[in-house]
Amino acid sequence: MASIIVLVSVLLLDLLAFGLAVAAEQRRSKATVTADMVKEYDYCVYDSDVSTGYGVGALILLAAAQVVVMLASKCFCCGRGLKPGGSRACALLLFLFAWVTFLIAESCLLAGSIRNAYHTRYRGIFGGNPLSCETVRKGVFAAGAAFTFFTAILSEFYYISYSKSRDAAGGAGSSIGMGPYS
Repeated sequence: MASIIVLVSVLLLDLLAFGLAVAAEQRRSKATVTADMVKEYDYCVYDSDVSTGYGVGALILLAAAQVVVMLASKCFCCGRGLKPGGSRACALLLFLFAWVTFLIAESCLLAGSIRNAYHTRYRGIFGGNPLSCETVRKGVFAAGAAFTFFTAILSEFYYISYSKSRDAAGGAGSSIGMGPYS
């Protein structure tokens, strides 16, 4: 039977990561082009950088949830054998898809956090090239939140399916028993 403590802790970590990713999307940095006092240069003024912290927090919580699931299931490949059948095949597919969605979510959150922390400074001279204040694109943290949600669902079902197959194997597992030759 799947451990309720593992399921609840993973769900809680994933929900917190999802909430932080949504908050990061809502609080993305916005920039305005402002002229200096002498009116020689244009520069960018950014309003808030809290989105970077939210993105990094979501990244860490999602990684912690993935570590808890992988430690509880011994990363699917270590430990005793699983009973061959539908639940083992389902656990394998869910394991693979959970890792794919996890890597995509982490990539989105990391890229969004790095891009949000990047601020351009004095670059525009009057009469020169127009200044572009670079900010994170809309939807980067939202994509991270969506894939965090998918990772949460897939990892929960993976752990349940893994536990079902592990419990069905009992003590023997799927290994071939070797008896004395007579």
